Amino acid sequence: MFKRLHIRLTIFCTFISGLILLLMSLICISFSEAEARESYFSNFELKAAMLIHQIESRSVLSLEWFSQLKADTKFEMGIQDNGTKLIFEDLSPQRLDPKIFALARKTARNEYGLTEESVTSDTKLSSNASFELHTDGKKYYACIALIPKNSHILNIAVLQPLTELSHSINVSRVLFAGADIWGIILLGIFFWFYTWHMIRPLIINRQKQTEFIAAASHELRSPLALMLSCLSSMNKASADEAEHFSEMIMQEGKRMGRLIDDMLTLSSSDSTHFPINKTNVELDTLILSAYEKFEPLALKKNISLDFILPDTLSTPYSCDRERIEQVLSILLDNALSYTPENGRICLSLSETSGRITIRVADNGISIPDSEKESIFERFYRCDKAHKDKKHFGLGLCIAQEIVHMHKGKIRVEDTPGGGTTFVVMLN
Repeated sequence: MFKRLHIRLTIFCTFISGLILLLMSLICISFSEAEARESYFSNFELKAAMLIHQIESRSVLSLEWFSQLKADTKFEMGIQDNGTKLIFEDLSPQRLDPKIFALARKTARNEYGLTEESVTSDTKLSSNASFELHTDGKKYYACIALIPKNSHILNIAVLQPLTELSHSINVSRVLFAGADIWGIILLGIFFWFYTWHMIRPLIINRQKQTEFIAAASHELRSPLALMLSCLSSMNKASADEAEHFSEMIMQEGKRMGRLIDDMLTLSSSDSTHFPINKTNVELDTLILSAYEKFEPLALKKNISLDFILPDTLSTPYSCDRERIEQVLSILLDNALSYTPENGRICLSLSETSGRITIRVADNGISIPDSEKESIFERFYRCDKAHKDKKHFGLGLCIAQEIVHMHKGKIRVEDTPGGGTTFVVMLN
């Protein structure tokens, strides 16, 4: 399922991004081509105007001058004197079909009103028109000028094929297309890893959910099987045995109740409905309360339980009193379960620069470095052989969720000399 989702997300993101890239490229190309054509046409008009000015200022037009002018401007030119082609044009052959020059003159006459009849002997200024000419699938820039020379009228036709401009535009299009193709390929590679990075937490959560359900089912199945077995045995048991089976059923029922309560607590934290009711709490009083609650159990197990408080009264801290008490209970209960007889547990409170630190240190079983992060996972037990039915591997996970709800941190350290220390830091 996730593999298919990964592929679909990659394709979808690449398609949308590629579409946007292509659209932006088309817009850039259109503006670039329009600017190139405008610049090219302006340059043509400028050169054509300079050429016309040179012709106006010369009294004699020679073959040598005409050939040099064509070589300098790279224009194709046709000059008529009173409608007659100049003789030296035949000595400097044109590369373009004369019909194109005729079409350019016709276009200037029909569309721009540039006729020789409009030029009289009294006319002093030349007339010209520049435009783009299309014929036989080819494009040209054309400039037609009528220049009065005494009793003569020179009809100048200047043409420039747009092959160079078309080649430049085609090269630009190919470069844009190549850049877009490479861009789409790179986007595809990027989104392949990016979407995987997005999906990976979902895969991990799905895996953890599956493991959670499997572990919860196992934890619920064990007491349920024992309860059913006891009920079955009670039918054939004596009164004393029946009472014993009844007590076992009661214990296993309470155990299931504790497990269900823990699971509901975690479910509330997952659904962001974890109730936190903050009030100003004196944490030193809270530490003393936790100590008094667990001291009888510690004495029963022959474990030394101590506490350390700061010399001055701590500043009241805004928190959920019951939830912080729950964290302390989880940590102390965990310490008592894994600390051997004649062991020692120390509960301490300190405050530095506005940061409150609570430590629960014992000299019991040390936790390997490789498992320090895993102990906060659901249903995780560091000691796989531990058979204490009071612990399901959910307590530390619940404690972590409560601390995180208070914008704090919880971590585990090694106790100097051996053992485990849980550190809760509250801002």
